Amino acid sequence: MTFAELVDRVASKGPFQFLHTVLLGLPILSMANHNLLQIFTAATPAHHCRPPPNASAGPWVLPMGPNEKPEPCLRFVYPPNASLPNDTQGATEPCLDGWTYDVSTRDSIVTEGPPMCARASLSQDGFEQRGLWWDLVCNSNKLKEMAQSIFMAGILIGGLVLGDLSDRFGRKPILTCSYLLLAASGSGAAFSPTLPIYSVFRFLCGCGISGITLSTTILSVEWVSTRMRAIKSISLGYFYTSGQFILPGLAYAIPQWRWLQLTVSIPFFAFFLLSWWLPESIRWMILSGRSSKALKTFRQVAAFNGKKEEGEKLSLEEIKLNLQKEITLAKAKHSIADLFRTPILRRVTFCLSLAWFSTGFAYYSLAMGVEEFGVNLYVLQLIFGGVDVPAKFITMVSISYLGRHTTEAVVLLLAGGCILSLIFVPSDLLTLRTVLAVFGKGCLSSSFSCLFLYTSELYPTVIRQTGMGINNLWTRVGSMTAPLVKITGELKPFIPNVIFGTIALLGGSAALFLPETLNRPLPETVEDLENWSLQAKEPKQKPEAENASQRIPLQPCELGLGPN
Repeated sequence: MTFAELVDRVASKGPFQFLHTVLLGLPILSMANHNLLQIFTAATPAHHCRPPPNASAGPWVLPMGPNEKPEPCLRFVYPPNASLPNDTQGATEPCLDGWTYDVSTRDSIVTEGPPMCARASLSQDGFEQRGLWWDLVCNSNKLKEMAQSIFMAGILIGGLVLGDLSDRFGRKPILTCSYLLLAASGSGAAFSPTLPIYSVFRFLCGCGISGITLSTTILSVEWVSTRMRAIKSISLGYFYTSGQFILPGLAYAIPQWRWLQLTVSIPFFAFFLLSWWLPESIRWMILSGRSSKALKTFRQVAAFNGKKEEGEKLSLEEIKLNLQKEITLAKAKHSIADLFRTPILRRVTFCLSLAWFSTGFAYYSLAMGVEEFGVNLYVLQLIFGGVDVPAKFITMVSISYLGRHTTEAVVLLLAGGCILSLIFVPSDLLTLRTVLAVFGKGCLSSSFSCLFLYTSELYPTVIRQTGMGINNLWTRVGSMTAPLVKITGELKPFIPNVIFGTIALLGGSAALFLPETLNRPLPETVEDLENWSLQAKEPKQKPEAENASQRIPLQPCELGLGPN
């Protein structure tokens, strides 16, 4: 009997599993708010130059841009009605006295500044006069993208640090501390007086999110049978998808960015308290020498599910026996170097790394670029969140029938094609641009869903966690780099889409070189992967007649390789 079968017999399929899913899923529901928060808290409102202090009375005239709208970053050096030589009339200069913002709908970090007592009152036309503010517009608009990149860097660093601490101190303590870290740092960001302090708090938010993701991923499959793992994983994925619907409603109801930041952070104090009800990973307790506590936890869960007698029959020796293989594998030391030890592992690692990087890189270019499409911010975010619902379902069907290899390659190639197509669609065709962006975002969501499963199936058990970790690192690097690439749009508007689309196409092309894992058993060791790869190629290397003559002698070697 395997450990999964032991869980299925003693403590699976009961009210505990439902409660466990809810306790893990509710924070994931709220975590989507933090990941996409800057769509609303860093929205750039309509703005133009403030008049100089010595401006003459009368209407303030601004230079007009190519689109027949006032220039947001330039003003006339002299009043247009001044008597000046012809060569000086119409001369322009940057906004030396700050900007005037349209905050009639909402404010953001772009328009944030001094304490409340220093703010001027709203003018009659709905624009607020401000001085000495953060002013993340014109030449400083790249600082807004930098703040998002710093948040993504927090997710990257958090994964490296908290992943190691999780192996040392357990999944539950790190999950609990991550809830508290996200609650405290998110609330701190709401009271930040300056952009650097805000960025530090957002970095810590990213660390907390990474700790929650890592621990939740491990704990979510601990207390369900093998057949139910995919269902529970998809269920938690839909918690995140549902969170994308909540954020636009909250942002619409709370137009002040500080209150919105605080609103999405406070619930994690409650999740911090509720996490004490979550049990620790049984596997981690056994492997770290806490066998007695593992048995006690097992019996408590069995009793909660109405299987107290089954739990009482369970012994410590039985648990260890079912985990013997994992205990043996855990004693073997493996490093990142093992991912490149053999040709097949080098190919798998390189292709998966490029696929993960391109997915994270392109996904956040679309997810965080909602305001660039000129459609209502709240409606478009609802559509962006809604596309994940059919995308996840279609992905599950596709990987079950067409296979992982085909699904991953197709969705990344389609996403790259959509992003590159945006270059050739005029900016006034808003509907077509929106459709392409939504479809591309759905393809990238499908890529994420496929990669999580595909990666776990390609790497052998002895280095599976290492492989997942290094590829998760690459997707964080991609999402951290995406905001910085957007800054290149200041040179030419089409440059970011060229880079994002090309990288997505490269990721899809790399996926074509990965082996298929549909209906294949999980490899336990590197040798298993090598043997599986050789046997998978063997039918293609020999004529059909020769295959038929050798089918019977090869049968004993292939007993573990049939469909599950």
